[in-house]
Amino acid sequence: MKKQISLITVVVLLLGFNTIHSWAQATGTVKGTVKDYAGKPFEGATVELTSSESGKKYDFKTNNKGEYSSIGVLGGTYDFTLMKDGKVLDQVSKVPVTPGAEPRIVDFDLSKNQPQLSEEQKKQIEEVQKHNEKIKTLNSSLTQARQLESAGNYDEAINVLQQAALVDPKQDLIWFSLGEAQRGAKKYTDAIESYQKAIGLKEASADKSHLGSYHNNLADAYAKSGQTEKAVQEYAAAAAAEPANAATYYFNEGAVFTNTGKTEEAVVAFDNAIKADPTKAAAYYWKGVNLMAKATTKGDKMVAPEGTAQAFNKYLELDPAGQFADPAKQMLAMIGASVETTYGKSKSSTTKKKP
Repeated sequence: MKKQISLITVVVLLLGFNTIHSWAQATGTVKGTVKDYAGKPFEGATVELTSSESGKKYDFKTNNKGEYSSIGVLGGTYDFTLMKDGKVLDQVSKVPVTPGAEPRIVDFDLSKNQPQLSEEQKKQIEEVQKHNEKIKTLNSSLTQARQLESAGNYDEAINVLQQAALVDPKQDLIWFSLGEAQRGAKKYTDAIESYQKAIGLKEASADKSHLGSYHNNLADAYAKSGQTEKAVQEYAAAAAAEPANAATYYFNEGAVFTNTGKTEEAVVAFDNAIKADPTKAAAYYWKGVNLMAKATTKGDKMVAPEGTAQAFNKYLELDPAGQFADPAKQMLAMIGASVETTYGKSKSSTTKKKP
């Protein structure tokens, strides 16, 4: 059966030792090293000791060097059994453990007792080894590309990732990373193509994690290339793919509309962001800014649309010392409204004033 291996996955096995012993009786020491079928250290294997006299058992896990040990084994004769995932792999019988004597060393080397493999099994092993080497190469390319991007060398990063895509064109992360580098280099047309390939591969796989981010960054590339309508579609796709982050994606959509002067659409987007996350303070501020764009004058007074003062006040309530606190207060003053929040006050002590 072929193994499925994910990019950039680090598995940490906890090393467990049997440390509870009866010291009231004389004990001995056991230790050893276990090697797998390839002759390499066998991490995470279990060495089980079973007393021939009493049936008492000890279990030891091998560490990342394939080693196991204990200083608290009761004296006696034991069968040493090597297991992995409940399957017996090898056994050494009737091994004496003598209290106070030198450590009893029992090693296992499965490479010396490797079963005959069929041609199909050998082929599968070779394919796994090749795949592992490919993954190692791709991980190295990703690391190198990110270092280059951090240094601002986007063109070099693009070259590294393009070579990685030739090694394995079916890895969505490679195409997404390539899109990131191209977007950083302001090559938006190329970035759009790379993001689209990443999304296609991700949608075809069982793993849909980060799909929202893929759509979000494609939307940004569309927006920066002037394709606002397509950007909006991608932000909606991002929100649908990752509802937990929908507020961020709708907020980004609102920012695009704000930057292109589409105030009504921006207000709708920020309302969607607020609906997804009522605590997203910046969404209230930018909703207020876009409503202010539709303010009119009556004599010497500025009349803002309904909801403007409430948006700024809600921002100040959620983030009273935030980045936009002073501008929010200034705009409230411009429309003749006062700061009215419940921040730091009980509702009963808050005086409401009409704008």
